[in-house]
Amino acid sequence: MKIDRPFNTFTKAEYQSIIPEHKRYSDFNTLGLYRSILENDKLTTEEKFEVLDLANEHFQKTFDFLVLKDPSTWFDLTHLGKELSRGQQWDLWNEVKARQEKILKDKRIKHRSFGTYSKHDCGVPECPYDGLMVHPKSPLAESHIHFKSDKNLWAQKEKSKKRKTDRKNSKKLIDRDFGLE
Repeated sequence: MKIDRPFNTFTKAEYQSIIPEHKRYSDFNTLGLYRSILENDKLTTEEKFEVLDLANEHFQKTFDFLVLKDPSTWFDLTHLGKELSRGQQWDLWNEVKARQEKILKDKRIKHRSFGTYSKHDCGVPECPYDGLMVHPKSPLAESHIHFKSDKNLWAQKEKSKKRKTDRKNSKKLIDRDFGLE
């Protein structure tokens, strides 16, 4: 069986009937469900909270992993209906970053080439690369969250080249100083 319509057109009653029976639908998408809670204009804020609680009842592990897969959706859902200052947002995004690092460490994932990290998302609406699937380490794929554990591979290669030339030049300098040239 298929749903055959976007989640953001549902009413609260439709959400309550479909979520518990999600296994019956072949086109059920949990990420789409969570995003639709934010986008749905038919729901009041209280109804959005009820639908979110119902969704979390059935998909708690998915919601917990959403902080890594789609951090902006997770952030908006966890702070639904709250007015936050810039400072509070900054602190909460640092908390998101810490949660992501913890999940990556616990699951022993050494890459972030999934979810929003595999797509270009610079925030500019007219950007021609917006939503484009890109190589994980390319500059187009880098989003606004960077970890201290991230390594710049280009800097490492440049540093190794510099050290190699320094080693070669040190031999020449020693030979020159002792007049062995």
